[in-house]
Amino acid sequence: MAIRRVRKSTAAGGSETKAVSPKHRGRKTDAGGTGKAIAFRCVLHRPATKGAPVDWTFLVLPLAASRMLASRGMVSVEGTFNGAAFQATLQPDGKGGHWLKVERALREAAGAKAGDEVSLEITPMTEEPEPIVPPELRRALANAPAGKAGTPGAREVWGDITPAARRDWIHWMESAKQAETRARRVATAIDMLAKGKRRPCCFDRSGMYSKSMGCPEAADE
Repeated sequence: MAIRRVRKSTAAGGSETKAVSPKHRGRKTDAGGTGKAIAFRCVLHRPATKGAPVDWTFLVLPLAASRMLASRGMVSVEGTFNGAAFQATLQPDGKGGHWLKVERALREAAGAKAGDEVSLEITPMTEEPEPIVPPELRRALANAPAGKAGTPGAREVWGDITPAARRDWIHWMESAKQAETRARRVATAIDMLAKGKRRPCCFDRSGMYSKSMGCPEAADE
């Protein structure tokens, strides 16, 4: 499948996958130093679930498109989905590529359904959007002791680090497969932040080596 780069204005915004109004379009960075967006086509899938059906779909970027991005880990992008402006954070698939969770609102704005071949044009965002903080981490930060004179606490360090660093902490915690491991990582994060640590150490952001990340399994269409 051919992958091409094209010049095109795209939409700026936050950390969740969502459709945005063209009036909110902002600046863009290039994917590989060329100032051009990455254009590709792929199939929209419905995830296989054991419980109740979900209202979101997903797509996997062609490997050639993923290779045009600077990181094998999470990458926040802006662009168009079947012509509808959107903003999102691509997730690593653990194989050196990326996948995208498509919420119902964006799918409907794009006039697409599971099984359709869709077209996208994406560009890495100029400024990293603020990530959504999971409830358990938000509670832990709220309950963390305040810093003392001259020594910031976990809340102060969290507020001082960049959105990209906050995203790394969240990604590290959410990559845990077991609830117990996730809880331990929340507690460890609070302790490390209180000690001035600004990013998680030795974190495999791509999931290629730790096998901790991957894209959903597609249901039979």
